[in-house]
Amino acid sequence: MKKLALTIFFETFILVLLGLVMVMTASGTYSVHKFSNVFYLFNSHFTKVIIGFVCLLIFSFIPYEIYKEYSKPALILVTLFLLFILLFGNSVKGADRWVSIFGSTFQPAEIAKLVLIVHLAKLIEDKGEMIKNFWEGFFYLFFWVILISVLVMLEPNISNGMLLIFISLVILFVGGAKLTHIISTSFITMFSAISVAMIFSHSRERILSFIHSIQYGGDINFQVKQALYGLGSGGLVGVGIGHSKQSNLFLPESYGDFIFAILGEEMGFIGAVIVLLAFLFLFVAGVYISKKAKDKFGQILGFGISFSILTYALINASVAIGLIPTTGLPLPFISYGGTSMILMCMSVGILVNIALSNSISDKENDFTKKIEIIDEEID
Repeated sequence: MKKLALTIFFETFILVLLGLVMVMTASGTYSVHKFSNVFYLFNSHFTKVIIGFVCLLIFSFIPYEIYKEYSKPALILVTLFLLFILLFGNSVKGADRWVSIFGSTFQPAEIAKLVLIVHLAKLIEDKGEMIKNFWEGFFYLFFWVILISVLVMLEPNISNGMLLIFISLVILFVGGAKLTHIISTSFITMFSAISVAMIFSHSRERILSFIHSIQYGGDINFQVKQALYGLGSGGLVGVGIGHSKQSNLFLPESYGDFIFAILGEEMGFIGAVIVLLAFLFLFVAGVYISKKAKDKFGQILGFGISFSILTYALINASVAIGLIPTTGLPLPFISYGGTSMILMCMSVGILVNIALSNSISDKENDFTKKIEIIDEEID
């Protein structure tokens, strides 16, 4: 398990390193145009990466069992933050998703995702077989999911809210909830989420534009069109690092939500597939660690973190290639950003600690077995 923990750590390091390179190439032109400094966005991102890796190291050595005690207070605090953002949040592109404290901004929705996964893991362990009972088990857990997701959607951040519901339902299913409860709840929440999305013009335009396809869409699909141009021009092996044309102000948010398009343009189809396979490996490794965890809490927590990272990666890539409407969700470890980068690194740190705890547990079991053998021989 220790080797697997190190493997996850170094894979994350490589993905973050790749992200630094991609942010540099994707943001240079925009940084010069907007801030008269080619390194402006890169320097900001680099600072967040350093903070993220410090958090990764710290969380790697914090026993994950500690989070059980603080998961509910943390979730209540996050709920208050989400309520606060609806009243006082900073508006960015028509959505109030940011909170500014002492000059620094962060997204409570990103924090809510990790805290919700932790609390669900605790509740699943506490409820045990009761989770199979709809009213006494499943409904209580799903109440927290709906509460947090609705507050996120009202920012409005429909995509993050819907993804929280999806990830949570998968976690609940893995935790022992009945498939019939999952399916029935999925239909109800999906219909409700789409209804909420149609209320807000920003989300409604994205959905309607996607339905009419990018061929007949207006400016709302400009990003997707440019992303496809970039991916197409990348071919099999790419045009080379730093040679992207789309990053020269042709593709908006090329360093953020659409960085996968720049990655595909510069590194080609092969490079893009390798990156997606890296996320898949991270998920498989996380699932293996989860299966070996010494308690139910560790099992669900490890799976939830691993599945969340993979889901965000696949959603981001799907947007770039036009499979789903634009969501505004980053590519984990690679896209420009602060809150997402730091929270993802924290998540990997927790996963690493679960793996290290498994190693200690295995050694203790081996030691116990040896003692038992010695006792038997003495008898």
